[in-house]
Amino acid sequence: MSNAIVAFLGLSLAAVTAQADPAVIYDMGGKFDKSFNEAAFRGAEAWKKESGKTYLDFEISNEAQREQAMRRMADKSAAPVVAVGFSMASTVEKVAKDYPKLQFAIIDMVVKAPNVESVVFKEQEGSFLVGMMAAIASKTGKVGFVGGMDIPLIRKFQCGYEQGAKYANPKVEVTANMTGTTPSAWNDPARGGELAKAQFSKGVDVIFAAAGGTGSGVYQAAKDGGKLAIGVDSNQNHLQPGTMLTSMVKRVDVAVTNLFKKTNPGAITVLGLKEGGVDYALDKHNEKLVTADMKKKVDAAKADIIAGKIKVADYMADNACKY
Repeated sequence: MSNAIVAFLGLSLAAVTAQADPAVIYDMGGKFDKSFNEAAFRGAEAWKKESGKTYLDFEISNEAQREQAMRRMADKSAAPVVAVGFSMASTVEKVAKDYPKLQFAIIDMVVKAPNVESVVFKEQEGSFLVGMMAAIASKTGKVGFVGGMDIPLIRKFQCGYEQGAKYANPKVEVTANMTGTTPSAWNDPARGGELAKAQFSKGVDVIFAAAGGTGSGVYQAAKDGGKLAIGVDSNQNHLQPGTMLTSMVKRVDVAVTNLFKKTNPGAITVLGLKEGGVDYALDKHNEKLVTADMKKKVDAAKADIIAGKIKVADYMADNACKY
């Protein structure tokens, strides 16, 4: 075999290896939103560190880029192509159909296709726990919720939060607002701050923000007003230490790491408390705010949810908490 042929085969093998890189496409709000997208980024980085391999990624800045980015990754034979966010569903369905031999995955929505794995979470379970914590910590008996885009998924957080708050204190009052009805609702800290201040003025003293980058405005308002806030998706306790009661951690990072390691085409993977997919965050930044009694009660409820003794209704499946 000539050196030229060997060199050619070596290049071909290198190309095939490069083409096997996995890919992740972040949705609106940016890779470093300190929340949902950033959790996906950390998962990709964890896989990179563990495997020593590289991956492809792309940040969506407008809705039209979703399909362009996904087709670009597919054309590079990325394996798998992981779409981060429910709003990618129609794009994944369309592109996966055009590339039947490639593997795709989507987080936060179910796409029924033979070459797509769907990963969804039991957000209501983690939200139940932080709802309990909010009600226990509240001195006024009034707690709040600020959601991002008004969609069933975010109502799912709200529903679980209300159930947990009322489990801890049946007389608690819950005030809720959504930031908007378009994707820009995920990245509007100013509006988040306004909504939080309005709730605080009505006596609310703890707010759970499930709003992506918009949440930073809520946390700042809580800090400025001497109130408490609860983070979402990533552990955000460090953003405003002393003000963040906790964070409802949604392990998007673990989901991405696992998908990069192995994709199960056609499968629907559901991650709740039992699977370690959701939880509340406790660390050095909030340990002084979480009393021993609070932790004991929340951990007991967590164990009961895992054991099936407490049933947390799912807004999207159980016709619960209809607004």
